[in-house]
Formats: sequence, C-alpha cells, structure tokens
Amino acid sequence: MKVIRESFGQIDHQTVTKFTLINDHGVEVTAINYGCIITKIVTPDKNGHYENIVLGHDSLNDYVQDPYFLGAVVGRVGGRIRGGSFELDGETYTLAKNNGHNHLHGGNMGFNKVVWDAEVVEDGVRFSYLSPDGEEGYPGNLHIQVTYTLDNHNELKIQYEAQTDKKTLLTATNHSYFNLSGDLKRDILAHTLKIKSDRFLELDHEFIPTGDFVEVKDTPFDFRSESIIEAGTSSAHPQNVLVGDGYDHPFLLNTNHDHEIVLKDPESGRILTIETDEAGVVVYSGNSLESEGDFLGVPSRKYLGICLETQALPDAIHHSHFPSTILDKEQRYSSVTIYKFGIEKK
Repeated sequence: MKVIRESFGQIDHQTVTKFTLINDHGVEVTAINYGCIITKIVTPDKNGHYENIVLGHDSLNDYVQDPYFLGAVVGRVGGRIRGGSFELDGETYTLAKNNGHNHLHGGNMGFNKVVWDAEVVEDGVRFSYLSPDGEEGYPGNLHIQVTYTLDNHNELKIQYEAQTDKKTLLTATNHSYFNLSGDLKRDILAHTLKIKSDRFLELDHEFIPTGDFVEVKDTPFDFRSESIIEAGTSSAHPQNVLVGDGYDHPFLLNTNHDHEIVLKDPESGRILTIETDEAGVVVYSGNSLESEGDFLGVPSRKYLGICLETQALPDAIHHSHFPSTILDKEQRYSSVTIYKFGIEKK
C-alpha cells in the first residue's frame, strides 16, 4: 500500500495537491485537497483490465469551473434546503439560493469549492477544514475532517468527523459520479442497481421533499431486487419524469453496513458495493449532465454517470419526522461510508 503525492496546481496562492492511493492489487484512488475531490478510481474488470470508473477532469481549472459537484465532498448540508433558510432556537439563518429558490449542497462556496489542509496517514489521506461561523450563512465554527483510506480488500473508506462551537446543521457526502464500464466507454443505462429500501421520498416541482414517504413496491423505484437503471429513465412515472427522466431521489435505507447498495455493470463485470451508517442514499442518474464539455476526453452527455450520495435526508430541518441533521455545540459528528470494488464471478 502506498500514497503518491504530486502538485495539481494553485488557486488563490494556495497549493492544490493530488494524492494517489495504490493498494497491493493495483487498485487506485486519486483525490485532491480542493473540495476533497476524487478525480479517479482505477479498478479491474472481469478480464483484468484496469480502468477509471468515475467522471473526472485532468486540470484544476476544470474543477474550479465545474457545475456538477464532480467527485467532491459537499456540505455543510448535502441536498436541498427549501427556501434557502432555516430556523434554530428561534433564530433564522439565511443561506445562498444557488438552486432556484433553494439552497443546494452547501451553497456557492461550500466544502467543494475550498482548499483543505491535507496530511498523509496510514493507507490514506486526511483532509481538514475550518468552516468559519457565518460561512454560506451557517452558524458556528465547524472543524471537519474527511479521511480517505484504501485497503487490500479493495475497499475505500470515507470517514467524516466534525465538531462545532455553536448549534448548526451538518450532513456531508461524496458526490462522485460512477460509471463501471471503464474509462467511460458507455453510459450507465445498462447498469443495474440494488438497494435495501422499501421507501423513497416524494419530491415537489423544485425537487424538494414533500415529506411523504412512498412505498417502492410496484414502481420504478423498487430496487429491492436488482433492476436496470434504464427502466427509470424511460418510465412515465410522474416522479421519474419530474427530475428529467430518471432519478434524483432520496431512499430510506432499511439497514446499515449490510451490502445495502450494489451497483453492477454486467458487461465489464464490475461491482460496486456501498455500505454506510447514514439514514439514506440519494440516487442521481445524471439526468442534468449537459452535452457540452468533456470528462477526461469523453464528451459529456446525459446518464454518463450515477451518483449514490449516502447522507441524512435532504431538507430534514423542515421535516420533524426525518432523522435530524442538527449538530449541537461540542457534539461529535461521525459518519462512515465504505465503497467495495469487486468483480462478478463467472
């Protein structure tokens, strides 16, 4: 197991560094300390060919200009907050409205648009950031660490830890777009997905949860058995059509750290198993990827990648029956998500 450290450029007189984690089997995970962005993940297919399985860019400037939160840690709050404001202990906090009338993924300068401190640790890299009181409208000085480690079981662990000196909101997640075909040879429509979830959240016309949980049974949202992504993108179900023909929906997980999310590409044989201690996962099938620009030389297009964002449920602050995203003063925030890279046995 080794970690290679290289320069990736500069922004505002701050050096951005690229860290490549390589295990004994040749699996690689590359991340930069700008936004904790995962720029590349290299894994073998069923024929032993090692290829990249996430959307990414070659240059820092492309990430600075990127509108898709590509590969980044997002926060303080992943997902949307209705109306760009919330109330805590009788005080109203106003956030950036960077998604129509609403707040999305931490705002204009969220975790994804800042340079983090970084240090090499055993089998990985730890990123640290102090989000000052009032940044993007959130209360409290928030100290947060995100640690990426890779082991010889081909497992990437992302651990989030944080503390605040004033009550605030927090649910961070990684926003990588996965494509298991290898080097983006195909889109993700033929990928299959399995999720241990009986219910998903209904969205309104602004993609904000209405608060209603919908049973997945007899809908294109039933991933309790392995199902093809394309079924939802061609579905006439109002919730699929609403988000641009596909998925951009939170699912409530039935279980944790129990093979609860499994993505497969039958052609390459690659399998991604995701386990988390979070309450839910937002499945986003890349419906809004524009046909402009490119990712590592491959033209951008709809459905080129799929995000599986493990997190608390979006807009939880406005729904008392959702698991809370409130972080109290001096309370320890801790969350772990593990990504297991495998190959389907012949």
